[in-house]
Amino acid sequence: MERNELLKKVRKIEIKAKGLSQNIFAGEYHSAFKGRGMTFSEVREYHYGDDVRDIDWNVTARYNKPYVKVYEEERELSVMLVVDMSGSKDFGAVGSTKREMMTEIAATLAFSAIQNNDKVGLLFFSDRIEKFIQPQKGRKHILLLISLLLSFEPESTGTDINHALEFMTGALKKRCTTFLVSDFIDQGDYYKSMSIANHKHDLIAIQVYDKRDAQLPDVGLMRMLDAERGTMRWVNTSSSKVRNAYSKWWYERQQAMHNTMVRCNVDLASVATDEDYVKALMELFKKRG
Repeated sequence: MERNELLKKVRKIEIKAKGLSQNIFAGEYHSAFKGRGMTFSEVREYHYGDDVRDIDWNVTARYNKPYVKVYEEERELSVMLVVDMSGSKDFGAVGSTKREMMTEIAATLAFSAIQNNDKVGLLFFSDRIEKFIQPQKGRKHILLLISLLLSFEPESTGTDINHALEFMTGALKKRCTTFLVSDFIDQGDYYKSMSIANHKHDLIAIQVYDKRDAQLPDVGLMRMLDAERGTMRWVNTSSSKVRNAYSKWWYERQQAMHNTMVRCNVDLASVATDEDYVKALMELFKKRG
């Protein structure tokens, strides 16, 4: 992608994502991701109705009258965007490609984060770790992340969610709010690594899929590419047996994914490439708020 074309695309996504984060998501994001907890701010004199558990006994003894500790919310978060860069991201038979939608979702989350003075980092993965950027603040940093989301070319085409989560858990020492953005087309089992990651961090899963991922059209003999393995094969889509078997495979895979999320206590939003991701994110935020 040429530099001028990339800059135009970055600017276009910035305008849309910034508008969404300022006008739609601001309150919902803040209430959904509340920060690391409460931190001590100051002491003041005890007032009737204050919780006696907040009394600072050292200060009370010094001044011979009761004082209580005052706390405030420790708002600043570190947000990590863990984005699937496997070969299947470039598929998009209906609506946008998965990569285009993943980029817009990640950009919107990033701008929502900096609106709340949070740091944002990025991890690209396939069946290996493609790129890792530690969380930082600022518009310049966010624009760098968006340009990478648009232009980065991975070295591999496979998917290994398990490896990505293990790497993230080890690389980030402080608790992060982590968005795992993927189509979740992964043959491996990532239950254990997801459970550990969500215990250390606050993990949220966002599935982006194409409706052709879920159902084959009846269009006769069709040549299909396995984007992650790089292999081609002919499939007879006129056969109801073939179409039903494919639909069954998709349903069972979706059920397994949902079951893993429930067992790991991870919130999940699923959005198709021809659907409004704004609605999916709003529902996710309100669910957590």
